[in-house]
Amino acid sequence: MIPQNLLCPDLPLFRKGKVREVYDFDDKLLMVATDQISAFDVVLPSLIPGKGAVLNQVSNFWFERFSDVKNHIIATDVEDFPPECQKYKEILRDRSVLVVKTELVEMEAIIRGYLSGSGFKDYQKNGSVCGIALPEGLVNCAKLEEPIFTPSTKAFEGHDMNVSEEEIKKTVDPKIVDEIKEKALKLYNTAAAYALERGIIIADTKFEFGILNGEIILIDEILTPDSSRFWPAVEYEPGREQNSFDKQIIRNYLSTLDWDKTYPGPELPQEVIDKSLAKYREVFERLSGPAI
Repeated sequence: MIPQNLLCPDLPLFRKGKVREVYDFDDKLLMVATDQISAFDVVLPSLIPGKGAVLNQVSNFWFERFSDVKNHIIATDVEDFPPECQKYKEILRDRSVLVVKTELVEMEAIIRGYLSGSGFKDYQKNGSVCGIALPEGLVNCAKLEEPIFTPSTKAFEGHDMNVSEEEIKKTVDPKIVDEIKEKALKLYNTAAAYALERGIIIADTKFEFGILNGEIILIDEILTPDSSRFWPAVEYEPGREQNSFDKQIIRNYLSTLDWDKTYPGPELPQEVIDKSLAKYREVFERLSGPAI
């Protein structure tokens, strides 16, 4: 269940997600990252002040770094947004982007460089992930020989579903899937190498793409701790769950409570809020700074 209070109530709403609001400006969209946090598919009542701005800046950092890959961004400076947005410019500053509206390719391009999460659960059951057979004897969080493309369906409500490449090609043009696979693997490999130089393992991530004038372009947010698993490289040890730069601190705290994982969820202690925000900020500082 998602609270319906909006940051910019006078702007035309296109869609409200768990932690983002998207506003409609005809052939453009305004994407706003809120300070809300979700866990176990529930939007919690507590905010992480500044989280949206940090994640938006992480995503913008990667878009700038991958400037050779066509994307949907029109403007990142609030002064360049439509006139209707200016009354909210202090709210929107640093946490929003103006993008071109595209035809959404209804799949998520998930790239896994390590065996974790739902991928590891699938591997334990049948030795494969999304139809890709993997070597025997792999442990939790093992590094894969090569990153793999494991698409999922795109669900606007409920859960995305992991499927095989063969399955996704039944609903999405196979030529489009092939092109997205190639682009996503290249993006992941380049980003993972860059991040590792700065002490961060990108275990897996997801990309989304749209079609504009017949061309496949990169959209949504990319390579943030909310769309990826980021692990501190110095602490990496296969065979166990890893510490992470995402909301694992919040999940760990919630797991200590007697909570049935339904809305509205418990309030978070200030200590948990502060530690979570510090982790998000650390990611941005590491990525935007020199190699270590």
